[in-house]
Amino acid sequence: MTKDLHYYEPAKGHGLKHDPFNAIIAPRPIGWISSRDAKGNINLAPYSFFNAFCYKPPIIGFSSTNWKDSAGNIQETGEFVWNLVTRDLAQQMNATAAHVAHDVSEFSIAGLTAVPCKLVNVPRVGESPVAFECKLTEIIQLKGANGEKAQAWVTFGEVVAVHIDKAMIKDGVYQTAWAHPIVRAGRSGDYFEIRAEDMFEMVRPD
Repeated sequence: MTKDLHYYEPAKGHGLKHDPFNAIIAPRPIGWISSRDAKGNINLAPYSFFNAFCYKPPIIGFSSTNWKDSAGNIQETGEFVWNLVTRDLAQQMNATAAHVAHDVSEFSIAGLTAVPCKLVNVPRVGESPVAFECKLTEIIQLKGANGEKAQAWVTFGEVVAVHIDKAMIKDGVYQTAWAHPIVRAGRSGDYFEIRAEDMFEMVRPD
């Protein structure tokens, strides 16, 4: 089937009103990352380039465009927490994206509860139904095909402890849609909500 394709080479520009790259790679889970620097300052920030990368050990990672507080804090202390963003926490998550001074806590700005974790010295978001306590495994600066370093760093961490609201579990199975998580789409502020009525199942071939 022949399609009328819009073709472009990123290095030469996309020719559209808005860069379609992050709208095509969508929806993307949100890396709502809490961290603490060596002096004790707490940071909470959302990252749209985030995902899981390994089962055993469980490893998650997020990419930061330019060197930001989260990456710096995690490099200093070796610890961070991922917090699940749900529909009812969307506005608070958005508030934590504000650029504020390093010593200003986004927990306070967004009116969120900083709850101590068990294995890492970083608080989780008390209002979030799921949180992963993580230990840093590595931070990698990305580079292009030509070997030139990009102003982007991927932070990977092993999940060493998990907190789940029991209301999200039925018959021993975590129900993804019950939490109403939101995921990132394109442009500067597009999101989707995951809902049970939009779910479908396919059995994977052996």
